[in-house]
Amino acid sequence: MLYSLFGKILLVLVIIGGLNWGVYGIWGLNAVGWLLGGSLGWLARAVFIAVGLAALVLIPALFARGPHRDAEERRA
Repeated sequence: MLYSLFGKILLVLVIIGGLNWGVYGIWGLNAVGWLLGGSLGWLARAVFIAVGLAALVLIPALFARGPHRDAEERRA
């Protein structure tokens, strides 16, 4: 899934969320909220919701078997 377009979009959203948390942790600035008209603005909230949903959808990928693991097992 992570190699599909959908998977890449999910990863971009999660990276945006991670960078936002990093900026917030270092400088105390909510970058997404600042860029999109305030943390309580509808656009910023939509991005926060999309980032959260992307993270939820990616949870099963932690336990998925990747193509590299399948190839290693075939060689063994």
